Parts: sequence; C-alpha cells; structure tokens
Amino acid sequence: MVSNTSHPRAIRNYKFRIYPNKAQERKLLRWLETCRRIYNTALAQRRDAWEREKRSITRVEQQAWLKEAKKENDCYREVHSQVAQEVLFRVEKAFAGFFRRVKNGETPGYPRFKGKGRYKSITYTQFGEGKGASWHNDKLKLSKIGLVKIKRHREIPGKIKTVTIKKDASGRWYAVFAVEIELEQIKTHPGSAVGLDVGLEKFAALSDGGNIENPGYLHKTEKRIKRVQRSLSRKQKGSKNRAKARLKLAKLHAKVRNQRRDFLHKEARKLVSNYSFIAVEELNVKGMVQNHHLAKSISDASWSEFLAMLCYKAAEAGSRVIKVNPSGTTQECSSCGNKVPKGLSVRVHKCPHCGLVLDRDVNAARNILRKALEVA
Repeated sequence: MVSNTSHPRAIRNYKFRIYPNKAQERKLLRWLETCRRIYNTALAQRRDAWEREKRSITRVEQQAWLKEAKKENDCYREVHSQVAQEVLFRVEKAFAGFFRRVKNGETPGYPRFKGKGRYKSITYTQFGEGKGASWHNDKLKLSKIGLVKIKRHREIPGKIKTVTIKKDASGRWYAVFAVEIELEQIKTHPGSAVGLDVGLEKFAALSDGGNIENPGYLHKTEKRIKRVQRSLSRKQKGSKNRAKARLKLAKLHAKVRNQRRDFLHKEARKLVSNYSFIAVEELNVKGMVQNHHLAKSISDASWSEFLAMLCYKAAEAGSRVIKVNPSGTTQECSSCGNKVPKGLSVRVHKCPHCGLVLDRDVNAARNILRKALEVA
C-alpha cells in the first residue's frame, strides 16, 4: 500500500536584481505614477461611499469602474490589466484593516492617499508561458514592458505565483517572486530547550551560557553615513550633486539593511536547528525606541524582525517559540528566585542569598526559560 503523504507548503519571496533599459525604466516609472492615481481614485470612492452612505464598495464594483475608465484614459490603458487590477486589491486590503478596527469599536483614521513618488511597486498576478510575466531564456519577460535583464543568482525552488517589480531608494530595480514551496524540514534536537534574552552589547544571551554577538552594522558604517549626510545638507536643493549625495546615502543604508537581514536569517535558523523549545521575551520595541539614547541601537538590532523570523522558521521545523512577560527576569536570581536589584551598568549577577555568580543576561535568559516552561 502506497501512502499519500502531503508535505506542508508556504509562500516565500525570492528577490533578484533586474536591469531595465532606459525606455523600459521610463515606462515602469509612468506605470508607477498611473497606479498611484488609480489607487487614490479607488480609495476616494471607498471613503466617499462610507462617509455618505456607511456602505462598503466591493472590488467587483471597482473592477467595473476601472474597465470603463480605461476607455477614456490612455494612461490607464497603457498599464497591463493584471497590474492595474492588483492596485484595487491593495485598496481592498487597506480598507479591510480599517473595517476590522471599526468592527472592534475603534475609531481609526482612513487609509492614506499615496503622495507623488510614494507608490513603490507593481505586481503581475500570473506567471508562466502566455501569462503576464514569464521566463524567456535568461531574461524576464514582462508583458507590455518587454524582455528585462535579470541577475538570477540562485534557483527558484517552487511554483512562481506572482512577480512584483520595485525600485528602491538607491535607484536599483528588483523583481520579487512570490513562490509556493514545499517546506524543508529542519532537523532539530528533540527535547532541547533554551531561553533567549536579547540585548544591545550582545545581540542575545542564551540560557545555556552561549551568546549571539551583535554585529552592529550600523555602528561600523556610522562615520561614513554621517559624512555623506553632512555632504547632502550642504548641497543646493534640486541640484544634481544633491541627488548624487542622496543616492549615495540610500545605497549605504541599503547595504546595512541587507547585511542585517542576512545575519538575522542565519541566526534564527541556527537556533531552530539546535533547539526544539525556544523561550523569548515579549518585547515592547516601540516603547523602548522612544528612549532616544537606545533608539538607534534597538533599531540596528532589529529584535522584532528577528523574533518574527524565529517564529515562522520554528513553525516550519515543528519547534515551539513561547513568548513571556520579561518583568523581573533581570532582577530575580535564576537559582534561588530571590530578587537581586541591579542597574544597567552592572553586568554580572551576584546573588547574596545562594552565591550564584553569572552574566546578568544569561541569568535573565534562564528566568525567561523557566517562565516559558511554567506556561507551556
């Protein structure tokens, strides 16, 4: 008898650099502006319907409107139908969040209109031969745009569902493929548990005494960033030199961002590979960032992004991530439970009650693990 086992599947994004020629770039920029106008018009229709009649316009109604509008608007007609229709999906998604909050008794503000230059991407919703986007030998074929050079630095291990074309702040163009993949089963060590205390000096301390060092990419390039920022502030507004300086600054920030994401992915995967039970603290990153002395370090550490990665990688691997309230985890002794007050400058936990001497962050990580095991 043959067993029919189905493996779990998920959508993952794969990002590749693309190199449109000048004519293609001009057209893509026109499309972005046209899509911004479609977005704002569709948004205004929904706002007006709600304000006047407390009625929600459906995407089907707006699709009918767009079909008619194309007959009278050359710019609308130029944009590929899939790309234009996907704009309406974004509007619907924005209003779904608004109505969810209304239903919960809140008084949310309306979704915002997109200012000039604020519509950042377009999406082809179908991929494959004869569809909006497809492969043509080693190039990316985009209907109504043409064949675009792409740097395919790795294979795409699944079925491509959509492709999004976007331009970043540094002027680089990318194709982001949404791909349905079969989840890889990461091998974990059954029964192994660890607590995690994230910090600033170290990215995180582990309850078993291990550490994840904080690479601090932003600090390493801070001098270069400050120099370029000073140069930018001295340049005349609207000048070519100011545009060049702004582009240079954007590239520096993009480099830091890419390095950071690579680091976070690798460290999250290591943890999931080595532990089947991971205890973390429930962080109020927004509140902590309001402390201006710590804000830059907290943003650089990207704790919330790391925890999000850790959670989805753990789910794929069959591991558990438990979040606990960190209250008291730094001050309590992980050995005897007594309170041992200490300021931020005190880096070693020394318990006068039981004699435990331990790195303060490792002590906190052990308390976090204990709390998680109590509620698991």
